[in-house]
Amino acid sequence: MLVYVSREKRPGYDHNKKAGAMNALVRSSAVMSNGPFILNLDCDHYVYNSQAFREGMCFMMDRGGDRIGYVQFPQRFEGIDPSDRYANHNTVFFDVNMRALDGLMGPVYVGTGCLFRRIALYGFDPPRSKEHSGCCSCCFPQRRKIKTSTIASEERQALRMADFDEEEMNMSTFPKKFGNSNFLINSIPIAEFQGRPLADHPGVKNGRPPGALTVPRELLDASTVAEAISVISCWYEDKTEWGHRVGWIYGSVTEDVVTGYRMHNRGWKSVYCVTKRDAFRGTAPINLTDRLHQVLRWATGSVEIFFSRNNALLASRKMKFLQRIAYLNVGIYPFTSIFLIVYCFLPALSLFSGQFIVRTLNVTFLTYLLIITLTLCMLAVLEIKWSGISLEEWWRNEQFWLIGGTSAHLAAVLQGLLKVIAGIEISFTLTSKSGGDDADDEFADLYIVKWTSLMIPPIVIMMVNLIAIAVGFSRTIYSEIPQWSKLLGGVFFSFWVLAHLYPFAKGLMGRRGRTPTIVFVWSGLLAITISLLWVAINPPSQNSQIGGSFTFP
Repeated sequence: MLVYVSREKRPGYDHNKKAGAMNALVRSSAVMSNGPFILNLDCDHYVYNSQAFREGMCFMMDRGGDRIGYVQFPQRFEGIDPSDRYANHNTVFFDVNMRALDGLMGPVYVGTGCLFRRIALYGFDPPRSKEHSGCCSCCFPQRRKIKTSTIASEERQALRMADFDEEEMNMSTFPKKFGNSNFLINSIPIAEFQGRPLADHPGVKNGRPPGALTVPRELLDASTVAEAISVISCWYEDKTEWGHRVGWIYGSVTEDVVTGYRMHNRGWKSVYCVTKRDAFRGTAPINLTDRLHQVLRWATGSVEIFFSRNNALLASRKMKFLQRIAYLNVGIYPFTSIFLIVYCFLPALSLFSGQFIVRTLNVTFLTYLLIITLTLCMLAVLEIKWSGISLEEWWRNEQFWLIGGTSAHLAAVLQGLLKVIAGIEISFTLTSKSGGDDADDEFADLYIVKWTSLMIPPIVIMMVNLIAIAVGFSRTIYSEIPQWSKLLGGVFFSFWVLAHLYPFAKGLMGRRGRTPTIVFVWSGLLAITISLLWVAINPPSQNSQIGGSFTFP
């Protein structure tokens, strides 16, 4: 069945963007088709391997699969430049982090390429849950005997009144949770029953008998279509739990992470399914400005999560400790930009002041530095070998981690604090993923330079480090007793910072080195201001000379 849905929107009603659209699709599909599994794809993705549907459902319908809330597939992209200048493939995230999470309660939900169990989206707890705070005992009775002769009636009795807690799980409360649509409420037990594993083995608990899904589907009539239109009206969610406990969760820019977190918090598990042939493919922004705006939106959503009740520190006991740490990292990583900014300026300050980062280079410090460096290198090698990614992909990820950390992540922290403290809402535009005007060049958009204020911090870091290298080199050459060890130490770390920012600098040069004038104006003014500020704070001594005859006043 193919149905095109255009939901109603009116002034005065918040349509909740993508999350609201997904919830509208969940309700309308429940009325019209009511499939037990739901596939979510963004508009810029398409099915590349039709067998992925079967592989995803096999996880959910296998023994013990009734506790799997969703199956996440990796995102694979087309139209990325061969060098992957801005780490658009995200191979470290999808081939390292997500695979590692698969060993816990499962990967996070990333917003697309995900196969859901419908009943998990309705806010119910998984079967055999120790804490009966949700609707697990009502939706998943563990010791009910199923008779094959009454399959059709059994579908509508999957949620029995006897299985409900008299106060919290009475079906009379369903209209308050799901709305006043009887069609929608009656479809819930059917979806739960159809999504059960096949009871073809004594070890399968709470299964469905063979042939249960061969019951002919009733044809759609005018009343069913009218009901499907009614459940997507803009007023339907009023005074219900849609967007709060049911369906995609509202109130965050990254509603996908929050929705997956709520499922894991109720005890559901997820699975990461990597197929030999890519399951789905999509597009990603290859332009520097668009890429930074995309990262800004993700990071702002993470800051919102950190300051909300979806913080992993407030998770329930059903979530494992390491899974809690993983979700905590989702909310904390933008704040590392503050320390990253400091680290990027430290080599320059060292060269300006003539003092190394540490006061004395003793054996203890060098041993500690060597151990830390070797440990980080071993971790990087382990990641590369275990995941199978290439060294170039890992290095591209490291480079853009610093580019995004010094620009978009820092801005996200400031915007998130403004929203939490001052209540200032942040509006975002959809990420542009269209190509450039040059039809002959597939990657024309890569060379377009579009100015954004997010570029200011990385530009300042580059200019300050370059000026610091020149100052340090001049001081060492014209000093009476050159201290080359201090110079080499500062220059090494400054070059290390500049090496990470190389893709950013290359993006500013455009196709033929045509950099917008505003880039030079901003970078020059800020670099000169910071340099003069440092000289004012820590002026050179009276005897300091640079350039032979020149003497500071």
